[in-house]
Amino acid sequence: MDKDRVEGSATNIGGKIKEGAGKMTGDEKLKSEGIADQVKGSIQNAVGSIKDAFKGK
Repeated sequence: MDKDRVEGSATNIGGKIKEGAGKMTGDEKLKSEGIADQVKGSIQNAVGSIKDAFKGK
């Protein structure tokens, strides 16, 4: 498994936590940062998947 996939998944999970905390506290900035982190994590995970495909895993 490529390190991009691991880091992407971690970033995605962290983003979900941030988004949830933002919703609970009413902090729109934190909520938006969480959503942005989720997008970043999903992209990084996809890059890792592509790398794995080229490696034949």
